[in-house]
Amino acid sequence: MRKTLVLSAVIVLSAVLMTPGVQGQGQAQMPAQPMSFFITSVGVGDGANLGGLAGADAHCMKLAAAAGAGNKMWHAYLSQTQAGDQPAVNARGRIGNGPWYNAKGQLVASNVADLHGDQQRDRNNIRKPTALNEKGGMVNGVGDMPNQHDMLTGSDSTGRALIGAAANTTCNNWTSNGMGSAMLGHHDRLGGANASWNAVHSSAGCSQEALVKTGGAGLFYCFAVN
Repeated sequence: MRKTLVLSAVIVLSAVLMTPGVQGQGQAQMPAQPMSFFITSVGVGDGANLGGLAGADAHCMKLAAAAGAGNKMWHAYLSQTQAGDQPAVNARGRIGNGPWYNAKGQLVASNVADLHGDQQRDRNNIRKPTALNEKGGMVNGVGDMPNQHDMLTGSDSTGRALIGAAANTTCNNWTSNGMGSAMLGHHDRLGGANASWNAVHSSAGCSQEALVKTGGAGLFYCFAVN
C-alpha cells in the first residue's frame, strides 16, 4: 500500500511540473538586461554634420529616451581629430566600461578590450542580427535595399582618432555636410578588405547624398556610459 501511495504521489507531482506555467518554477530566472547599445534608427538628417560630439550625443539621448531608455547617459561612438583648439578624442574612451547589451538583451561586448579585440580579434558580437537599433529593429546591410551598413566612426580599428586632417577623417569633427570625408565601419561586417565594424573605408563625402552613395544613411553607434 505504501509503495502504491508513493508512486501515485510521484505521478501527480510529475503532472503538475509538466503543466504550462508551472514547469521551471523554482529555478532562478536571469533578468533581461536593459539596453545599453544601439545603432541610431535615423541619422541627424544633415549628412555628417551632427553638431559635433555634443550634437551626436544629444541624438543618442533623444532616441534612447523615445525607446524608454532615457535614464542612462548615452554617447555616440565617434572620434574627434585634433584641430585648432579642439583636442583629439578617442571613441573608445567615451563609451564607459561595459558590458553592453542590445535592445533584446543580447550581449554585444563585455568591456572595451573585447569590443576592440585588444587581446583577440572579433570577440565582440556586433553583427547584423545583433547590432540592432534602439527599437530592436535590424539595420539594413549587404543584400538589402537600400544598403545602410556604413556607420560613422571617424576611428581606426582600435577605436582611436586617426592621424590626419579632421576634414578627411571626421568631416571637420562632425560639423561638415559638404567637402571632406569620414571613416566608416560596417555593422554587418560584410564588404571591404577587413569587414571591420568600426573602420573599413572613407565616405565619398560629408553630405547626406555622399553618405548614401557608398551604402550608408548617416547612422552611428550609441553606447550607454553608465
